[in-house]
Amino acid sequence: MKLSQSFVKTIKTTPGDEVSESAKLLLRAGYIYKEMAGVYDYLPLGMRTLENIIQVIREEMNALGGQELRMTSLQPRDNWEASGRWSDDVMDVWFKTKLNAGGEVGLGATHEEPLTHLMKTYISSYKDLPVYAYQFQTKFRNELRAKSGIMRTREFMMKDLYSFSKDREEHEKFYEKCAESYKKIFNRLGIGNDTFRTFASGGAFSKYSDEFQTLCEVGEDIIYLDREKGIAVNEEVYNDEVLADLGLDKSKLEQCKAAEVGNIFTLGYRFSDALDLTYNDADGKRQKVFMGSYGIGPSRVMGVIAEKLSDEHGLVWPEEIAPYKYYLIGIGEQGERVANELHDKAPEDVILDDRKNARNGEKFADADLMGIPYRVVVSDKTLAENKVELKNRVTGETKLLTLAEFQNKLA
Repeated sequence: MKLSQSFVKTIKTTPGDEVSESAKLLLRAGYIYKEMAGVYDYLPLGMRTLENIIQVIREEMNALGGQELRMTSLQPRDNWEASGRWSDDVMDVWFKTKLNAGGEVGLGATHEEPLTHLMKTYISSYKDLPVYAYQFQTKFRNELRAKSGIMRTREFMMKDLYSFSKDREEHEKFYEKCAESYKKIFNRLGIGNDTFRTFASGGAFSKYSDEFQTLCEVGEDIIYLDREKGIAVNEEVYNDEVLADLGLDKSKLEQCKAAEVGNIFTLGYRFSDALDLTYNDADGKRQKVFMGSYGIGPSRVMGVIAEKLSDEHGLVWPEEIAPYKYYLIGIGEQGERVANELHDKAPEDVILDDRKNARNGEKFADADLMGIPYRVVVSDKTLAENKVELKNRVTGETKLLTLAEFQNKLA
């Protein structure tokens, strides 16, 4: 990426209705563009960052045996009427529209119903189970009050995985594997130390569901955290009975604000009952499929990371998800020439700030604002020693590398 060829520019001001620091920074740094309240475009840097987050999640879902697919956003009403969730009185976040040819469709807010219906074609025997199907897909929810930038929006990216098991025992084994997988994901994304498995209401399906909550001052949830055990309880189920059930000591719990970045639910027979998803067991008897649901919002996670890891200078991305690894600046005639050559050796890893109308101080400030892990300066002065200057965005440490050493890093 050469900034002289990019249509995106950093900006100094943000919309007055943005309250979260993450939204302001992402807008200023040119990662997102605001269309309206709760609706954002992902610009080239934002799209690369989001795709890197998705790839981390994808790798861990595949390691669990997940099979990726992509379902439609447009949803026919029949499946949802079968489950009782088409009515706005039951699910009040629907976006719906009428077809010119007649009939009404909805924009999917979640996908339990359509995937259960789809699986009726492919699951008929115990030999077909278990199945773990997942997708990354845009969801639509008519939030009453969209806020906190991309942390709560009306249109957003979601990873939703659904498990189809022969029985509760098989389901619970996978459920715990998925919980461990989520810990790996949040560790890789740089927020693992502040993200905790949080017990919440299981509704009609199970005693508890599990949320994964990241400590965050702009978060919308209150949790009670036992740091020693590494688990928390959501305020909605916080009472003496639950604490006793989980073996938690009230005196050791901290009240914290947090943002939900993932969740896992036991669905049981809720949707297989409604949509008649069954299989033949080893004795030839018809049995209902036991289900679970497992969600992570990559776009929300991106907002939480931006909120948590930023500093007074701008964004600070972990290397694994940063849009580029190096922010390269050439100073002086030779410096600019060598910087161009280095960029062309590894264009997928390097942003080259080759803007002619920007001062060096502006380039340094934009490197910090964008949160690129390493700033590299190639100047006539450093080249006189056959070296480049490399600065770590997180630690602020600056050191000189030989040109060959930096070329090896690019390789």
